[in-house]
Amino acid sequence: MEQQTCLECGDRIQGRSDKKFCGDYCRNAHNNKVNKDSKNLIRNTNNRLRKNYKILSELNSKGKTKVVRNTLNGHNFDFSLFTSIYRTKTGNVYYYVYDQGYLELDNDYFLLIKRE
Repeated sequence: MEQQTCLECGDRIQGRSDKKFCGDYCRNAHNNKVNKDSKNLIRNTNNRLRKNYKILSELNSKGKTKVVRNTLNGHNFDFSLFTSIYRTKTGNVYYYVYDQGYLELDNDYFLLIKRE
């Protein structure tokens, strides 16, 4: 029977023949290295969504208000990130970051709303 070595540290493994790691520390360390890139992408995207949410919440304290595009741009709002889209029967498109939404109006105005 062939002696198994840990995929992370290279030490000899004792126990079951199908074990890949010598312990929990090595298993976690190995999986963290393997998933590092995808976790960073998710973390960065969530941070940017959180920032968008905070901007909308601060500008829309009453639940419904109008702002100009420059106000959102001045707060570094990222229009490419949102969590959902709602299309009305009349064709209006609301973009939501969780429960905070916005609708693009004419003349660079935006209607900010909070979904109840």
